Order: sequence, then C-alpha cells, then structure tokens
Amino acid sequence: MPKIKTNSGAAKRFKITANGKVKRGSANRRHILNSKTTKRKRHLRGASFVSKPEAAQVKKLLGYK
Repeated sequence: MPKIKTNSGAAKRFKITANGKVKRGSANRRHILNSKTTKRKRHLRGASFVSKPEAAQVKKLLGYK
C-alpha cells in the first residue's frame, strides 16, 4: 500500500486537538475591517471548531495528522 498524501491546503487551515476535534480559524478577518465593529473583530480573533460531519471530511484530507 502506498502512503497517504496530506492535502497541503487543509494542513495549513486545520489543526487536530488532543481530543480529536478539528480546530479552524474564523473567516471575515482579511479586509474591509473599517465597517466591522471592534466587538465583532475581537470575537473573530479566536479559533472555533468544525462541525462533526465536516470534521470527518477534514480528517480524511489530513491523512496521518
């Protein structure tokens, strides 16, 4: 059996926690930040988790990680 290749795009965007959850960064923090409130930007700073059905797909893309 050949080795499984990790999807490099997914590897840059997702991390797997010790409990097996998939952690991701928040969207909407790249540009046009003047129109967004400070509170909204502050809450977007923190990472969040991927939903369970999508986590299964992401784990396939990450291969051995």
